[in-house]
Amino acid sequence: MDILIVILALTFLVLMAYRGFSVIIFAPLAALGAVLLTDPGAVAPTYTAIFLDKMVVFIKLYFPVFLLGAIFGKVIELSGNSKSISAAVIRLVGQKRAMLVIVLVCALLTYGGVSLNVVVFAVYPFAAEMFRQGNIPKRLIPGTIALGAFTFTMDSLPGSPQVQNIIPTTFFKTGTWAAPWLGTLGGLFIFVLGMLYLESRRRAAVLAQEGYGANHINEPAAIDKNESLPHPLVALFPLVLVCSLNYVFGKWIPAWYDMAQYSLSLPGLSAPLTVDVVKSAPIWGVEGALLIGILTVVVSSWRTVLPKFSEGSKNAVSGAMLAAMNSASEFGFGAVIAALPGFVIAAKALQAVPNPLVNEAVTITALAAMTGSAIGGLSIALGAMGDTFIQAAHAAHIPLEVFHRIASMASGGMDTLPHNGAVITLLTVTGLTHRQSYRDIFAITIIKTLACAFAIVLFYTTGIV
Repeated sequence: MDILIVILALTFLVLMAYRGFSVIIFAPLAALGAVLLTDPGAVAPTYTAIFLDKMVVFIKLYFPVFLLGAIFGKVIELSGNSKSISAAVIRLVGQKRAMLVIVLVCALLTYGGVSLNVVVFAVYPFAAEMFRQGNIPKRLIPGTIALGAFTFTMDSLPGSPQVQNIIPTTFFKTGTWAAPWLGTLGGLFIFVLGMLYLESRRRAAVLAQEGYGANHINEPAAIDKNESLPHPLVALFPLVLVCSLNYVFGKWIPAWYDMAQYSLSLPGLSAPLTVDVVKSAPIWGVEGALLIGILTVVVSSWRTVLPKFSEGSKNAVSGAMLAAMNSASEFGFGAVIAALPGFVIAAKALQAVPNPLVNEAVTITALAAMTGSAIGGLSIALGAMGDTFIQAAHAAHIPLEVFHRIASMASGGMDTLPHNGAVITLLTVTGLTHRQSYRDIFAITIIKTLACAFAIVLFYTTGIV
């Protein structure tokens, strides 16, 4: 019965998310419903002491990253940098290689710190234009964008400033560049297999004499080829700068403090505050890199950005708050579920998986699939079982960097089920339905999940980190 209660709570949340309801509303309802069925008297205390407490912890840690990432993506868009990068990649790779161009553009923007949803909006007009000119079915656009934005640059490649690569740093006290070779080879695995799959789908459409199609909705306006855009190198510089500074700050900040704990003593404080430098340094590094990236774009393109910045920043802040609150609600939900007897039983059952890395990957992938969120699944799993994973790592003499990379990659596997928010956004923006395009998104999801298994096997056979 205890396990059934947990399953019912998760199923309820999945159904509500799939039907388009906000998890900010239904995550606490699902969690407290499970508590009600377990111990009615504990509902109010659980809401205050566990759900809200964990929500606040998540927002405290990660909201600045959401906010700065959203603003950075917005100024990249307002400055025309995203259009310039897209046009440059098209010229470099060629008009005929539409799928490769779109994947590369998405990868550049995502790895440079632009949030996933912003990438979808920025790249879709170019994808539609190129697919139309190449007579490639429009239904293949979502799978192509998903490969470039939702996979290897999100959580596999070391140094990614996306939240999925940042969350493990606070649990394992690692950096965003954890397990660089393992992550890079895993990313190449996804890229190669994903491109082979997409090309096979394109060839099948050619054989079937299927073209771009007609009577589509949400068709973007034609791209103005005479529009004045920044030089591609100028446009690319802020992305390279963010990535580079993320690495530099990750090394420099801990060395600067040269201590595990910092005692903050200011005149207005009744007592000194203790700050965990090891835990906070990776997040500080990403925040500093994004902040400098934003300032760089504003300074280099101030004539274009400043007139639109007021309205654009409001949209960025709204998007960041919604994304952070959604993830924080799922984090609070996971904390409540983790306190229930049904979860304890399930966790013990998962511990029966003898291999610690497989145990971690299966747990995080399963929770990401249930919640429809890489951030949600990762936060729930590490929040509930982070100490267990650390103990298993020490017992098996496996570097925590490897646990970081596997956790990050596992979170971005089966999270893209039909109720995933990014999937719904992608299909809405492109004007396509699950029936038309979800097959390709799911295929990319399978490849991403296989990549996590590939990375685990690679580590055990070669010892590469």
